[in-house]
Amino acid sequence: NVGPGFDCLGAALNLHNRVTLTAGKDKDPALTILVTGREAERVSTQADNLLYQAITYFYQQYQHPIPPLRIEIDVQIPLARGLGSSATAIVGGLVGANAIAGSPFNQAQLLQMAIALEGHPDNVAPALLGGCQLAVGAGSDYQLVRLPWPEVFVPVVAIPDFELSTEAARAVLPSQYGRGAAIFNASHLALLVQALHEQRGDWLGLALQDQIHQPYRQGLIPAYDQLQQAAMDAGAYNLVISGAGPTLLAIAAPEKAALVAERLVQTWEGAGITAEGHCLSLDYQGATICEQSC
Repeated sequence: NVGPGFDCLGAALNLHNRVTLTAGKDKDPALTILVTGREAERVSTQADNLLYQAITYFYQQYQHPIPPLRIEIDVQIPLARGLGSSATAIVGGLVGANAIAGSPFNQAQLLQMAIALEGHPDNVAPALLGGCQLAVGAGSDYQLVRLPWPEVFVPVVAIPDFELSTEAARAVLPSQYGRGAAIFNASHLALLVQALHEQRGDWLGLALQDQIHQPYRQGLIPAYDQLQQAAMDAGAYNLVISGAGPTLLAIAAPEKAALVAERLVQTWEGAGITAEGHCLSLDYQGATICEQSC
């Protein structure tokens, strides 16, 4: 969400999951799923696997039977932490299936499938396209705009060792908002776009404020106020909830990023929660296809 960009703005960070798809022959098992990496034991190896569900949806649109598949998933993005693990599964399944099928669909069509599966574009768009993406539209008609992300704005993530499901994070949101909140977010999102464009850190701190989702989700994240204060004291422009949470995203100047990460981890540890901090950058390639040897 990057602050006020609820359900419409997302950025692809340089955290990656890797998927290897191998199409078999008629005599081969219909489905084999192997999972490695962090939290691998928690990923389903059956037909309800989200990546395989995306593949199934692809072949429904393609109107062809699914070939026997061997799917190898290397998980490096923590699950249910607000870092887009579900987006990588959906995009990985669609892009991989498209490659195996001979690329019958273009990137724009794959994006529409991904949005249909996920329900909103803010995480699948950057996962597929890379960079910072603003999605404007509704239903099946979206205009995607890549926003600049200056290198002087370093994304710092603090990932706790507890989970927060998207469903739980959405359940705390009100069904209706007042005019004031709508105006607040519209103005702050506009300022965020301009702050990124002009590399204005003084604008960025203000622009990251939000009244649509963060005030309601902060209560689901222990020590949130202390964490925000710790980030600000260490020199961050501001702190926001990454996706639906509980991972927190701070944005800082390059010379302050490491200290921000350290202080966030320390603050969470003071609240009895183990966390890891990372100073990241944006991935501008998005989903990529390569041979198994690369």
